[in-house]
Parts: sequence; structure tokens; C-alpha cells
Amino acid sequence: MPSFLLLSSLIFTPTLSSSSAAAAAAAVPIPFPIPLRRPLSVCPAYPFWGSRRGPGSICYAPSPPSSPRARALYSAGSMEDQAVSYLTQREAAEIDEILMGPLGFSVDQLMELAGLSVAAAIAEVYKSSEYRRVLAICGPGNNGGDGLVAARHLHHFGYEPFICYPKRTPKPLYNGLVTQLESLSISFISVDDLPQNLMENFDLIVDAMFGFSFHGQPRPPFDDLIQRLASISRVDCGPKKSSAIISVDIPSGWHVEEGDITGEGFEPDMLVSLTAPKLCAKKFVGPHHFLGGRFVPPSIISKYKLKLPQYPGTSMCVRIGKPPSVDIASLRENYISPELLEDQVLSHPVDQFHKWFDEAVAAGLREPNAMALSTSGHEGKPSSRMVLLKGADKQGFVWFTNYGSQKAKELSENPHASLLFYWNPLNRQVRVEGTVEKVSREESEIYFHSRPRGSQLGAIASKQSTTVIGRHVLHEAYKKLEEEYADGSLIPMPEYWGGYRLKPTKFEFWQGQPSRLHDRLQYSIRTVNGGEVWHIERLSP
Repeated sequence: MPSFLLLSSLIFTPTLSSSSAAAAAAAVPIPFPIPLRRPLSVCPAYPFWGSRRGPGSICYAPSPPSSPRARALYSAGSMEDQAVSYLTQREAAEIDEILMGPLGFSVDQLMELAGLSVAAAIAEVYKSSEYRRVLAICGPGNNGGDGLVAARHLHHFGYEPFICYPKRTPKPLYNGLVTQLESLSISFISVDDLPQNLMENFDLIVDAMFGFSFHGQPRPPFDDLIQRLASISRVDCGPKKSSAIISVDIPSGWHVEEGDITGEGFEPDMLVSLTAPKLCAKKFVGPHHFLGGRFVPPSIISKYKLKLPQYPGTSMCVRIGKPPSVDIASLRENYISPELLEDQVLSHPVDQFHKWFDEAVAAGLREPNAMALSTSGHEGKPSSRMVLLKGADKQGFVWFTNYGSQKAKELSENPHASLLFYWNPLNRQVRVEGTVEKVSREESEIYFHSRPRGSQLGAIASKQSTTVIGRHVLHEAYKKLEEEYADGSLIPMPEYWGGYRLKPTKFEFWQGQPSRLHDRLQYSIRTVNGGEVWHIERLSP
């Protein structure tokens, strides 16, 4: 939040700083809480833009390298890869004055947005399961207030924050922030009670000591605290995870425009710039740089000729520069899940599928009916794509598509296919294999007319898998259809569109477990006494 306006003369110079649908539901028995269509591959985001306070960030990124040199090589020059404005100290102070003057923002509003942005950015990069204990070191000014707010939000995000707040500001706003934290039983730790090596007790350290209004040399106890952070940033822990440092707006002790001019400061792993990055951010070489402050109005953008990134969706933070490069081979997850035992699963695989599907819906997963459909033609070359399940019962699994598509062509040559459901947050996947046939035209008609009119028009406008010279061709075809059916008349289902049903012959239910000792239960059809039954057996992971 505004790290402007430092209120302590000890350290700062004060600155202002319908029916057919019912029939479709009967034919397509999976219940969905909302209409789900084509699955999207979306990166989680908490973007945000513009002024100096705000939440969140964008893509999940892995933990940074532990070696300072590795960290520098990891992202040096990332800021140069994206056009973004940098503010001088004077410009930053002027913008805060305008925000809190004619534009009507209050200090506590900006502080709340800033703290939320810092907390959301942290949550995007550092999982609470791995980086749980967080120390927020807060200074006496607005930058410290940002840290106090961030700590409160981190508590609600599932972290365990601790506060070091050595020079408290005796104003109602700050007293209120302290009271809020105390009401959550968040611990305050004095400087004397902190371990000399902060890595011993804390996974993350939030540097909220000084903002851009800081002048001069840090005084006790902040000078010593900065040196403790410097000792962390210089440690090479090898493969062992080290504590990560997150700086709010600028790294404390850095010159606002020149950066670490003494060479004795610390290098944060994450910098959450507020409003726009300050000039010193050009010297930041850590792997994670976020911008917070998605409330800068056009008047300020125009006046200061600011170049600021766009923020997707409702996000309040955005990553600046290139996402950090990672060693793909080092990415791994140790799954922690309940055991999947033979005597606990249902005897029929479709019933077991519905049980897991319902749990995926209850867990709030995005498009739990998204599934990878794999097909191959007469040449045996496999192809896969994501489609949406629209019905599942003991007769089979149903989806709809264009009968002129690649998958349709391959199914006409080889009517065998597989489905894969992957519910990552639950450490679960389900594989289904079987034979495929078209559903009746009546069933396809019922589903087609249950779709939004825009989706019906899109199915006609798109000759799926054929080549088009540009997106404008699709838009023009769609617009013509919109005009043709603008009177609300029934849109006829095209002959080349309809559904498929996969009749399962084999299922596998997979549950991730620690040390790669995953549970795999396979259902396959066996003939017993002249009848078909589902047989369950365990497969080695």
C-alpha cells in the first residue's frame, strides 16, 4: 500500500506521499451446478495494476533457486523484457498526493489494497504447505501498515504469520491493524526475541520496513534487521530450501532510484511493486516481480504517461517481465491422499465414477467434466484433445462434437477410444477405455437445443478441423447466422453435428500417494457363468 507518508521522524522524511432442457437432463444424467462448455486452460491469476496498493498475482511459479548467483542468472534482465513505466521518488509521492486528494482515496483504503496484493502474490508463488511460517517485519510508516494488512490476509489464506513491529505508530489506523491481528491470535515478536538466523524459524520473511519515502541510513533496530536479511540472501543452501524474502514496493535499505548502492544490502526473492515499479526495481534480479494497484485512473496514466500491464479477470496483481525459467526435471509433488482400498470402492465402476465425480464437484473444481479423449485412425497414430462429458450412466459416457472433425474421422476408422479425467487438487485420475458409437439423432437434437443460442450458432459457423484463412472468416459466418436467426426462431441442428457414446470395457481409478506408491484399482469385464461381471484388481504403481 502506500509506502509513502512515513510518519516517524526517526526514519522517514514525511511526504505525501426450459422443456427441452429438461429432456436433455434426463438423457444426460450428470448434474452440473452451472453450464460448462469447452474446457479452458487458464493460468490462475491475481492481476492488478496501477497504483501502489493491491492484491494478487498471476501464474503459479515454482520456488526460487537458493543460491544468490543462481537467483540472479534465473531472472536477470526480466524487467527489460516487458515495457512498463518506472517512477522516480518525486513522481511516486505526487501520485499518492493526487490519489488521496482530488481522487478521494483514503490511506486505509490504499493500505488494505496494498496488503491484499502482497498476500495474494505470496500465495501464488509460495504454497502454504511448504512455506507456512511467515515473519512480517514492519516499519513505522505506511509500508509497515501494508505488511500488517498482508499478515492478516496470509492468516486467512492458511499461513502462520508472526509480526515484528519495533517502532509502532501511535495512530488509530495502525492501532486498529494491531488489534485486528491480536484478535486472530497472531503473535508479535520483539527484535530481541528473534533468532539471529531467521531461517531457523521462518519460511518466508516479508520486508515491510521502508517504502519509497525513506531517506538516509536506517537506524536501529532496522539496520541490524536489514543485515540479517542480507545474510539470508547470500546463503547458498544447495538442494535444501532456504527462507524466501518478499519486499513490499522497494527492498528496505535500497536507494529508491539507484538501488543497492552500497552493495551490502539484501536481494529479495520477490518484489511486489505498488502503483508502478520504482526506478530501483530495474536492479531487481529475483525470480518473482509483481505489480499491485489495480485502481490507477486514466487521468494519472495520462498525466504521467504510464505504461502498465492489463489485469485478467478479477485479479488484483500481475507478474512483470518473463515468468522464471525452471528445471522441468526438478518439478515434483509428493501426494498426500487417503488410501484407495479394494474393500472401500463400489462394485460397479460407473457408480464409483459418479462418487468421485460428485466429490470433484463438491470440491469446487473448475470443469470437473473436462476429459482427454484419445483416438486413432486406421494408421494407428494416436491423437488427444480435451472435450466435455455431457452424460454418464451404465450405458456409457457421452460427449458431442462435429462429425467432420479429426476425432470423428478417426472414430469412423477405428471405433475404440479412451477417456482420461484428471482432478489434480484431489490427486485423482480416472481412465476409461471402450468402444464408441454415435448417439441417436433425437438425443443429439435434445442436447443441441439445450445449449445457449450462441453455442448453437457457433456449431454451424465452424466446420471443425478445416483450414480457415483467418479468424475474421468465423466472425463473418457467425454474424450472418445471428442476423438470420435474430427473430428467435428455432436454430436447426446441422447434419454434421451430434454425440458419441463410449461403452466402457475397462476402468482405472488412480489415487496419488507418497513416494510414488500410488493406488491403482482396475475394473475389467470378465465372463462368469455365462454372464459379464466387473472384476477389480490392484495394479502396481
